Amino acid sequence: MTECIRVLVVDDSAFMRKALLREISSDPRFEVVGAACDGREGVQMALDLQPDVITLDVEMPVRSGIESLQDLAGKSSAAVIMVSSATEAGAQITLDALALGAFDFVPKTQCKSLLREKILAAASARKKRIKGDAKRPAQPESAEAAAISPPIAALPKGFVPKAVVIGSSTGGPQALAELFTHLRHPLPAPVFIAQHMPQPFTAALARRLKIKSGHAVVEAADGDPVANGVVYVAPGGLQMRAKDGLLSIRPDAGESIYQPSVDVLAASVAEAFGGNVLAVMLTGLGRDGAREFTRLRNAGGWTIAQDALSCTVFGMPKALIDAGGACEVMPLKSIGPRIAEILSKA
Repeated sequence: MTECIRVLVVDDSAFMRKALLREISSDPRFEVVGAACDGREGVQMALDLQPDVITLDVEMPVRSGIESLQDLAGKSSAAVIMVSSATEAGAQITLDALALGAFDFVPKTQCKSLLREKILAAASARKKRIKGDAKRPAQPESAEAAAISPPIAALPKGFVPKAVVIGSSTGGPQALAELFTHLRHPLPAPVFIAQHMPQPFTAALARRLKIKSGHAVVEAADGDPVANGVVYVAPGGLQMRAKDGLLSIRPDAGESIYQPSVDVLAASVAEAFGGNVLAVMLTGLGRDGAREFTRLRNAGGWTIAQDALSCTVFGMPKALIDAGGACEVMPLKSIGPRIAEILSKA
């Protein structure tokens, strides 16, 4: 029999604790091992109970979610899911938490639909991390990466990238921040990003990437002109398309469960730029983007998938690789320099 995933709930709201406990306990795969009403109590319970996953409220008295996360660093192996209010301040703090090592987040308004999926993914990633740490001394990361990543491939003759499209989900904000540190200014092509996030988190992500990278990063708006050197982040809860030199931002019309969707975005970019597209699939749950990235490759585009070892969740890149749609597979630290190299040909 499969062992239950042990979950600790930390939230200062009695109403929210009750709602989380009810949602988690309704699934026989999970066991709630404790519930704390503030950050200080949560940290102590985490150290005493050693749960697999912690749901951690972002804003709490005594010790905030960020302070609690810092207190747990190096002391607990639990994967942490931040439970955040869908406000501008909540979004900013949540991105801080992700940068500090939180696995993922769930807006309080979406706990019922997303929480159990996130807990399963968090527990799986934790198990992979613990196994990886256990075997790393015997086989260094470089050796592991070399064993699964093919050598750098030669670009097709005449390939000139006119646009870049990036797909990401769980772990994406950290991966994007790392990637953009390697890209030179100004970018010689427009860059389009579909990161699975609701509003207002995509707006906060765009601001953060702009500050950290110095690039012209914006949360896209309907009617924005497509321009070289600009990074367009698709708004949460909507679908973004490039068409006739402009961006179209519209509500989903039944195209995808993901809003924004990598597939929807990539299909429009491929139509707008033909085969002259560089497509990059970063860490994330599910298989969004695999279909259209594979079509893009078959049309003469170039696709890169993040490798398993460097992914927070090896879902979307794996789906692309399994579909035969990845031209190259490489660790995150190599993707930024590779994009820079390819864009130098633009």
